[in-house]
Amino acid sequence: MSGGVKAWRSVLPLMAVGICSPALAADRALLIGIGNYQNLSPKLFLHGPKNDLVAMEGLLTGTLGFTRSSIRVLKDEQATRAAVLSSIDEWLIAGTEPGDRAYLYYSGHGLQVTDLDGDEDDGMDEALAPFDLVAKDKDRDGAITDDELDAILERLKGRAVTLVIDACYSGTISRSLSDDVSAGIDGARFLPHPEAKPVQQALTRGLRIDLGAVDKPARVNESGIVAWSASAPYEVAWDDVRLPAESRQGVFTAAYVAGQMDAAADANANGLTSNAELFEYVTAHSAAYCASQEKCETLDPQLETKAQNLGGSAVAPAQAGAQAMARYQPVTGDGTGKASYQDANAVDAVGDIVGKIDAGDVAISLDRPTLMKVGDVFKLTVASKVAGSLILLDVNANGAATQIFPNEFAQKITPLSAHVPFTLPDEYYGFDFEASGKGESAFVALVVNDAVDLVDVAPKTRGLKVELNAREALSEIVSRLQKTWTDDLDKRGIRWSVGILRYHVE
Repeated sequence: MSGGVKAWRSVLPLMAVGICSPALAADRALLIGIGNYQNLSPKLFLHGPKNDLVAMEGLLTGTLGFTRSSIRVLKDEQATRAAVLSSIDEWLIAGTEPGDRAYLYYSGHGLQVTDLDGDEDDGMDEALAPFDLVAKDKDRDGAITDDELDAILERLKGRAVTLVIDACYSGTISRSLSDDVSAGIDGARFLPHPEAKPVQQALTRGLRIDLGAVDKPARVNESGIVAWSASAPYEVAWDDVRLPAESRQGVFTAAYVAGQMDAAADANANGLTSNAELFEYVTAHSAAYCASQEKCETLDPQLETKAQNLGGSAVAPAQAGAQAMARYQPVTGDGTGKASYQDANAVDAVGDIVGKIDAGDVAISLDRPTLMKVGDVFKLTVASKVAGSLILLDVNANGAATQIFPNEFAQKITPLSAHVPFTLPDEYYGFDFEASGKGESAFVALVVNDAVDLVDVAPKTRGLKVELNAREALSEIVSRLQKTWTDDLDKRGIRWSVGILRYHVE
């Protein structure tokens, strides 16, 4: 039996996800990098894509288990619209079968073009710029639109698809970026619309190709797609202009590759780098770059995938053989048939699902030692350095969880105040918490600083009495918190923190 807690002598309870297996012969990757464009001004050329291609090929062959023969690279003049689409068709789609891995990477310019089928509210399609993109007075011809990518992903159904886009598209351009928006900005991975006008606020939109991920989320939930993009809507993706021109890489690509090397993103040091950990790693590095650059206002990478994939491995466990398989377990059910891995211990897997390092911003404490006996009565206290709404779960090693807060017994569901301790249960409850079961468990406190509506993923009606699948419940909450905050003109990531306290019942 694993540890746990009882309220009214009801046992409290946690959740899981996926990883890449070694490449099979039919696994395929297509890497596209375009810095020079046939019909664009040299002022709009990018230095980073050629170096991004080298880094991505090294990641695929050195870490992710692809053979060099399974990778096709299209660089600059090789990446015409016709060549890109034909390579996707015969290399990725015809060259793989359901259950295989299909990896599509693009580094270069993104843009917006006029929507021709009426499926975009703003009248513009998001698109990628091939080498032979043609500039016109009021639009551009030859772009590869989000509608086309969406159809491609539909044809890859059943594969374990990874889509990585290091680009952005532009709507209107922030005044802080440039007074002459048509001239382009050094290092910015967007092509201004010919009629773009500068505005006071940052209204440049980051590339989130529809992919069935933005306006068709059910399609992602039915598939094995893991889609990464360099920036959120209304943001700009960048070459790293801190570096000499010939040494530049995309800010996102550099962090994405580095996070998968030498367990750099493995925040909980369990030998498994999860998708959520990689996401937090690239987010932190993108924010650090943006803070160093006057023209970069915010930079929030995006991850679109099924919630259950967050705790799954983006990189194979560092340990190998029987030792690894004793700690990690395969996970299927993502629609691809491709095995992935998660930490077999649900308490250890909490860090993989959350992705963030417990930096001490949220503190959890008990009024007794964390080593308890069955039947011990206790209270717990949560304190946050920043005000916010609290979600508190109890997780045990068997993978069961109980939502301690919010709950139906609490008289007031109010945000935590900064540095003001919050103790559970309080005098309104009429009972204490009681340790039950045996083994290791963990309290997981999430404090959300923005006014995000989480009632559907953490309703108070399920608190204390409903046993949850810990991996699923936590994944659904964290997936929601990874979305972009859009309630003001400052588009950015949702601000939230985590605190974890392990305890043991004997």
